[in-house]
Amino acid sequence: QVQLVESGGGLVQTGGSLRLSCAASISIVRFKPMGWFRQAPGKQRELVAVIGSTGSTNYADSVKGRFTISRDNAKNTVYLQMNSLKPEDTAVYYCRVPRGSGWGSSDYWGQGTQVTVSS
Repeated sequence: QVQLVESGGGLVQTGGSLRLSCAASISIVRFKPMGWFRQAPGKQRELVAVIGSTGSTNYADSVKGRFTISRDNAKNTVYLQMNSLKPEDTAVYYCRVPRGSGWGSSDYWGQGTQVTVSS
């Protein structure tokens, strides 16, 4: 069982920055991809960014050039640096780690951290 604990959310003005962290409870995550997803009120949960075990990254088009995902395998932690924040980035941000070898319906999720961007 993997526990994921997110931190770093908060209230920020348009154009501001935040850094999210997600710490995993066990080191096996260093061999797995890790990802950030978000869910805004009334919308479906969507991918923000993912990073592979070797550091390859993939971003949603809406955040490319503004957000950066990174990981520190020694700390079992994945980060999301968010710059140039916009009101449409307001959402609950979740960390996700696959249970198996790839993404699936039984993956591990964190409890979420609220990001609110004021206009």
